[in-house]
Amino acid sequence: MKRVLAAMVCGVCVLTGCTDPDSEPSDVSPNPAPAPSAESGPPSSGPTGPTGPTGPTESSKPPHPVSLPALMHKEYDGGRLRLGTEVYTTATQRQYEVTYQGGGLTISGRLAVPEGAGPFPAIVLAHGYIDPAVYVNGQGMTREREWFADHGYVALHVDYRNHAGSDDTAIGEADLRMGYAEDVINAVLALRAWAGPVDDERIALGGRSMGGGVVYNALVAQPGLVDAGVVWAPVSSDAVDSYNRWIANDPGRQDIVRAIDRLHGLPKDNPEFWDGISARTYFDQVTEPVMIHHGTSDDTCPIRWSRETARLMRAAGVDVDLEVYEGEEHAFGPQFFASMERALRFLRQHVR
Repeated sequence: MKRVLAAMVCGVCVLTGCTDPDSEPSDVSPNPAPAPSAESGPPSSGPTGPTGPTGPTESSKPPHPVSLPALMHKEYDGGRLRLGTEVYTTATQRQYEVTYQGGGLTISGRLAVPEGAGPFPAIVLAHGYIDPAVYVNGQGMTREREWFADHGYVALHVDYRNHAGSDDTAIGEADLRMGYAEDVINAVLALRAWAGPVDDERIALGGRSMGGGVVYNALVAQPGLVDAGVVWAPVSSDAVDSYNRWIANDPGRQDIVRAIDRLHGLPKDNPEFWDGISARTYFDQVTEPVMIHHGTSDDTCPIRWSRETARLMRAAGVDVDLEVYEGEEHAFGPQFFASMERALRFLRQHVR
């Protein structure tokens, strides 16, 4: 088993904005499309921002409870994965509603298991933003879950706290996605502790949109936890970008702006706090290879965010590939299967 190296603002939803409605059926047929291109090269020069395992500057004080350094210092106890109702069956896989325990919470999800004896490699999936009030079990990455199981991976789709059958927390969505990263980290540990057909030395993380940001956070918080990370149309690795994109200039969200200002200060007033919840501040902690998929026509999470994330990862020494899909939009329609084939080749190279 791999060795794992070791909440308050209104609404994680307000710092995500990317909505992934579960509108694409799992039997979507691929359409002809231009092949994706890879962006790679030597590390770019330029600063990556302040880095360090305890925050932007070394300090003897404990980390802010809503921060990535707090996740770095946290002890994780994910386990007790339990299969519930079997909800989907084909000749190649079975899917179940599941729950697992972690951090004193019960977290629900959806598990896809390939037919056969195994043991199989596994991937933990982090879905994009869907309003928790309407979210249902397993929503958001149904295509990816089914596709991975069809190709020999156990796929555990995490619902997150405050979603579907998961426990609600006292602070609701007020921990700026840090709790979602904790749920994903505990999902990995729960898979490893499960008696099912999982090869616990071969586990990856995957995320879409907001879930891509959750994957970034998990990778910086717990280096060595998994073998690789792959994301599609991710949010920025800088929390300020999300704030500016979905909150700061929205007349209907000025009450949220005031709450953020009162509790933590706005980015211009308290940059240390915002650095502490931004994955890019700690890219030098990432030890796993990362693959980023992004379309040039994404008007929800602009591709410039991923270009900058890839640049900063390379500068910090991360093995990162940015795969660019000409004309593709946020939800990945025509080139979805091309992205999955590239992700599979990447995982076969690194999850071994």
